[in-house]
Amino acid sequence: MTQTRLPLLLVDDQVVLPGMVVPIELDDAAQAAIDAAAASSDDTVLVAPRLEDRLPAYAVVADVVQRGRTPDGQRAAVLRGRTRARLEQGVSGPGSALWMEVEPLEPTPVDEEITSLAAEYRGLLLADLQRRNAWQVIESVNRVTEPSALADLAGYASYVSNARKRELLETPDTAARLRLVIGWTRDHIAESEVSDKIAEEVRAGVDKTQREYLLRQQLAAIRKELGEGEPEGSDDYRARVEAADLPDKVREAAVREVDKLERSSENNPEAGYIRTWLDTVLELPWHTRTTDSVDIPGARAILDADHHGLDDVKDRIVEYLAVRARRAQRGMEVVGGRGSGAVLALVGPPGVGKTSLGESVARALGRKFVRVALGGVRDEAEIRGHRRTYVGALPGRIVRAIGEAGSMNPVVLLDEIDKVGSDFRGDPAAALLEVLDPAQNHTFRDHYLDLDLDLSDVVFLATANVVESIPQALLDRMELVSLDGYTSEEKVAIARDFLVPRQLERAALTADEVTITDAALRELSSDYTREPGVRQLERFVAKVLRKVTTKLGENGEEPVTVDVGDLRGYVGRPRFTPDAHERTSVPGVATGLAVTGMGGDVLYIEATAVPGASGGPSGSGGSGEASVVASDTRLTLTGQLGDVMKESAQIALSYVLGHARELGIEDDSPLRGRVHVHVPAGAIPKDGPSAGVTMVTALTSLATGRPVRSDVGMTGEVTLGGRVLPIGGVKQKLLAAQRAGLTTVFIPARNEADLDDVPAEVLDALRVLPMGDVADLVAQALEPAAAGTPGSEGSPGAQEAYDAA
Repeated sequence: MTQTRLPLLLVDDQVVLPGMVVPIELDDAAQAAIDAAAASSDDTVLVAPRLEDRLPAYAVVADVVQRGRTPDGQRAAVLRGRTRARLEQGVSGPGSALWMEVEPLEPTPVDEEITSLAAEYRGLLLADLQRRNAWQVIESVNRVTEPSALADLAGYASYVSNARKRELLETPDTAARLRLVIGWTRDHIAESEVSDKIAEEVRAGVDKTQREYLLRQQLAAIRKELGEGEPEGSDDYRARVEAADLPDKVREAAVREVDKLERSSENNPEAGYIRTWLDTVLELPWHTRTTDSVDIPGARAILDADHHGLDDVKDRIVEYLAVRARRAQRGMEVVGGRGSGAVLALVGPPGVGKTSLGESVARALGRKFVRVALGGVRDEAEIRGHRRTYVGALPGRIVRAIGEAGSMNPVVLLDEIDKVGSDFRGDPAAALLEVLDPAQNHTFRDHYLDLDLDLSDVVFLATANVVESIPQALLDRMELVSLDGYTSEEKVAIARDFLVPRQLERAALTADEVTITDAALRELSSDYTREPGVRQLERFVAKVLRKVTTKLGENGEEPVTVDVGDLRGYVGRPRFTPDAHERTSVPGVATGLAVTGMGGDVLYIEATAVPGASGGPSGSGGSGEASVVASDTRLTLTGQLGDVMKESAQIALSYVLGHARELGIEDDSPLRGRVHVHVPAGAIPKDGPSAGVTMVTALTSLATGRPVRSDVGMTGEVTLGGRVLPIGGVKQKLLAAQRAGLTTVFIPARNEADLDDVPAEVLDALRVLPMGDVADLVAQALEPAAAGTPGSEGSPGAQEAYDAA
């Protein structure tokens, strides 16, 4: 094809394709190109998009159809695209226009593929136009028969961007252009169908909302004529607020919210939040209170009937009732007055009846009972509630408990308060400070309600297993009541009076069909379970009764008596047998007493000397092992001990070495080499200072070769001077000593006052010896030295002192 020289007109933000008729505003350069075209014989110009870094490779040969100005005076021209052209090179020409030498491009010859593609594109294009009801455009499309011109019609499409139009301009091949526009049109139709579907759904929703609004208005008018109320309308909320028995400040806040509800439209989301808040406020029992029972003997009878033992908490509840009854008799009762409630913390090992005690207290007081589980709670909003600005906001658990109880003075059991955690959402324990403070909780403010709520008449009972896990500030607001576990006889009584009847009912048995003797129950509590509570004991009772039920079903309905000799056939061999005699049969082993989250327990301290080892630099022998140097002795500690317990071992060794002659230890004793102290049950962390006297006894036993008495247990912190300092958990430790079969227990002299809390049954079964000096304790705890053995002359009269004590 011959080359042609034409002026070039570059346009911004616009692409002209063959067949398109477009108006173009003219700047000076464009006006120069138009003037140059007018000077030529055929009034023709090249039109191409302006590129930033180069001249375009392709342009459209266009005819200048019309020249003139726009209504605002801007110069303009109307151009009609004729055909594509490839730009070759710039040439000189008249005027200031840019002249280019171009090669006009003829359309690709039509073949079968182009015909098929053209038919497909025509169908897509017509379908899109019919969906939009563009009938005039459809007529114009039907008049275009040439495939290349049909593909260039995409220049008019609004969904084809300038970048895509430029791509069409730079694609001379007709088949390639048809494939491009087919893909773009398919994508556009798919997007349009989704948009149309969404718009249709929106229109349908709006129409439905309008229809419902009209129907509701008509329904409201009908109900008004019939004299019926509208429960969901703001008028009804106003009537409910006016009719409700609310405190003055609460009524004012409720009226303000009703005013907001009346001003808001039905479609306003705030209306739903206001209704939920009003429902919560109206459902709370602001002036509803139950009357406390004044029958003190009857309340004590209820407590005794539900729980065996637990005298401390029973006495505290009876005292509370007695004070309330006396104030009522003297006209001093002020409903909801400050300090009229109580906050008790029931601390003890699992299975002693802390949770079930809450229901008994509520029955004794004649109040409603609500349990609030706090185990694992980590969000402060669980206590104080969420602010109403949040979606799905709710009041806190305390407000919900009051609403659930239906009175302002229930018994609220805060279960597992020591399991409360904290994270980025706040500390629930800190939020409980106001709830459990009798001087502040009469104005407790929940974030959701944002109103003062009087909690001063609520009896709060908090339960916990470990008192050390409760924050000190929170513990200071509660009255601590310790439930240290049951004695063996108490367990037998509980099993006989409570556990066996309950399990008989669950197994569909009667007392005439099955009898479990007290001896069997005592055997189960001592040799099959060693726990402070009775949960495991109840499981074994249930297992026995299930076996009995099976036996009766197989062998007929004959009464069955379960005695000690029958237990092995029902529940297997005993799990626990006294082993203190076996453990302490060799020198270097002493029996201590400890307190864990599961109650009291025995703790064995083992000490041994490593032959041939001498003192050296301190180091670590591996995971769980700690080594320290004391004098010329190397001490190795194992058993997953805490820092305090490690220090107790160092103190014990230093005391033994410093008072060796007083303790009857020879200079060449095994303590001058390497000493290894181990506390068995290495998988369990252990810490605390109360094993100090036990470590001194074990080390002295190792050095003298005299075993520790197998019936002896001990507890107490020791100083470098040998003084025995007081410790905690005396009652739990003595209960553990009784369960383990010990008969003699050494305790610090300053803990003698704690024996008043120990049941008489335990004191009768044990010889409790208060000691002030560890040397005296060691002298009585070790077996008498045989004649001629080391230390035989170092502790004269030890047997006599032990017997005298």
